[in-house]
Amino acid sequence: MVQVIEWVNPGGDEIIWRYPNEVIKWGAQLIVHEYEVAVFMRDGKIYDVFGPGRHTLTTQNLPLLYKLVGGSNSPFKATVIFVSMKEFQGKYGGETQTRELAPIKYYGVYWFKVADPVQFITEVVGGQSLYDAGDVSRFIRAYFNEGMMKHLSAYSIVDLFQNLDMVSTQVKVKLMEDFRRLGLELVDVKIEGVNTTDEWRQRLFWLMHTGNAQAVMQMDTVKQVAAELGKSGGASVGTGMVLIPQLMQPVQPAQPAQPFGGVPPAGYGGAVQQPQQVAQQEICPYCGKPIPPGARFCPYCGHEIKRCPNGHIVPEGARFCPVCGAKIG
Repeated sequence: MVQVIEWVNPGGDEIIWRYPNEVIKWGAQLIVHEYEVAVFMRDGKIYDVFGPGRHTLTTQNLPLLYKLVGGSNSPFKATVIFVSMKEFQGKYGGETQTRELAPIKYYGVYWFKVADPVQFITEVVGGQSLYDAGDVSRFIRAYFNEGMMKHLSAYSIVDLFQNLDMVSTQVKVKLMEDFRRLGLELVDVKIEGVNTTDEWRQRLFWLMHTGNAQAVMQMDTVKQVAAELGKSGGASVGTGMVLIPQLMQPVQPAQPAQPFGGVPPAGYGGAVQQPQQVAQQEICPYCGKPIPPGARFCPYCGHEIKRCPNGHIVPEGARFCPVCGAKIG
């Protein structure tokens, strides 16, 4: 009986398949479907690659293996790996930190395909000793997540929440170089969402509202002072109302804003918001998106927008307005 080597009914998410029999007979029929290649390996080294079509294995089309077995016409041993050249989708998600060390959770989808099957087999399959489709998929997903963590940590928290499309595009370019070294083509990347802690959402709100990282750090001091003064009687509250505007004096929205943490990394230019534009719009302190002036609820996340008697947005739980010093509630 003629030996037939064929990948029958590959699964939709299977990138590779290993032919189970390593004993190959001369004259065997190798069937390679569209969007596939078949790679012959032995002792971890690639010898011959076949594209789509029906191939009769002879000493003519397997010259390297024929030479390796000493010109013998007896059955020989080789590993046959089929590689799918179709496009695949992967999902990702993980945790990392921004360059201000703000904790971030992120998730999204990406699309990729094998661009160079020889390099892919060498770097991923043979290099990692992964011959199972599930193991290869898990390796690629872990590799992608590792890259996302590394590249997202170069951005500020404001960039991640306010310029997500721009960040997706720039991270894709960075990851494309990483994938190319594995013989893969990264077709597209989409970051579907990011999130952080309640504490950093409060800081994010003020970063986007003032464009001044130093003022945000000072705001924390104001909240602490107001909280301490609020523990005593009415005279202390009055004192707090005087002190708060003084503590906020360095906040100058009209001054050119600087990116949090200093100079942005190379290749991330244009990520810094213009201070005048930021100061003129109101921003939801919970989801970070622009909201209509005077809005009582955020049209995106549905949170109630807390305001002081003078209409300034105040953080959840604030007892005094950090802008005008008015008492809340």
